Amino acid sequence: MSLVRSFYEISKSVCISSLTKPWQRKCQIVKPVYIARHTSTTKPLSEKKEVKVTFIKAGGKRIEAKGKVGDSLLDIVVNNELDFDGFGACEGTLTCSTCHCIFKQEDYDKLPEKPTDDEMDMLDLAYELTDTSRLGCQIIMSEELDGLEVRLPTSINDARS
Repeated sequence: MSLVRSFYEISKSVCISSLTKPWQRKCQIVKPVYIARHTSTTKPLSEKKEVKVTFIKAGGKRIEAKGKVGDSLLDIVVNNELDFDGFGACEGTLTCSTCHCIFKQEDYDKLPEKPTDDEMDMLDLAYELTDTSRLGCQIIMSEELDGLEVRLPTSINDARS
């Protein structure tokens, strides 16, 4: 509000040049312009629906984690500080295969987008590749994927090495 008051005080004494005689100046009172605030109609990130994912490690240990709609599986691993050795080494830039995940066929079929050529190239370098393998950095959680179970391979291959 103090900014608006300052603007109003400045605008009261704005001098403008005369078009006919540029060496003369006239002072003119200018009405202040009030800037309307726009409000967002989207929900803040903190209000996005929460989703659950169960990661199944090679030994069978099940680790449940929570994330938000719009998070990738890699985001969920990082945000929950899950200790999966080397998982997501390239931080989601699609230059490694360390976030290799294996899905049940019915879950794989629910995924909204099919893998891109770049993702397929990285998956070709992953260990324990299956027909239902995907990279976790490319799987974006939605309400339909709530309760997803993801199996992790025994070992990882960092394609950057």
